[in-house]
Amino acid sequence: MVSDGSRDAGLAMLLLSRPPTNAMTRQVYREITNAAVELGRRDDVAAVILFGGHEIFSAGDDMSELRTLTAPEAGIAAQVRRDAIAAVAAIPKPTVAAITGYALGAGLTLALAADWRVGGDNAKFGATEILAGLIPDGDGMTRLTRAAGASRAKELVFSGRFVDAEEALALGLIDDMVAPDDVYDAAAAWARRFLDGPAHALAAAKAGMNDIVDLEPAHRRAAQRRRYLEVFAAGHDGAGKADQEGH
Repeated sequence: MVSDGSRDAGLAMLLLSRPPTNAMTRQVYREITNAAVELGRRDDVAAVILFGGHEIFSAGDDMSELRTLTAPEAGIAAQVRRDAIAAVAAIPKPTVAAITGYALGAGLTLALAADWRVGGDNAKFGATEILAGLIPDGDGMTRLTRAAGASRAKELVFSGRFVDAEEALALGLIDDMVAPDDVYDAAAAWARRFLDGPAHALAAAKAGMNDIVDLEPAHRRAAQRRRYLEVFAAGHDGAGKADQEGH
């Protein structure tokens, strides 16, 4: 994780940096988890850009490492992967994935964990695990189905085929398509809109919408009521303090 380094205070970047393809190992997933947790806790961070650099987002799992694992080790690796994806999805701030080059396999799943996705018009996407005799993990099939719908998600998973940016936009895998050199700037423009927003309310809104697909209806309604009251109380307390300071 590094600071964005731009003029925008509060805008941070979670950077994938494992050249040349940003293939993800168990250690990389652990680092992603730690960075996501840190970004979530930091009061000086209001929005997060998930970025793999100007050449590639991520080619997914490091297959050279994966092929060396025993079945028990693969189970541990799967949990580490799921933890990383979940940690990114749970960042209590607006997140946007800036996707260049390729987002394949677990790299696509990681991108789908962001709230918004911007892709270069030459980028390629794919649920490519089937090509290695595997299936998407890290909640990958669930996230892909939410984005593209069940029938299209099945076709992508069954075939492992690459999808160009125009089709990815139509399928809902990305939300915006721009020239390759403009990907990061477009992601920053989306995130910049929320830098001065009410942090507590944004976090509650994000958690509530995530609950729509993550919780049973009764638990979801209870969680939404709880968050509404928490946000109301926080706003009421803030207004009360402002009134007191004004007198």
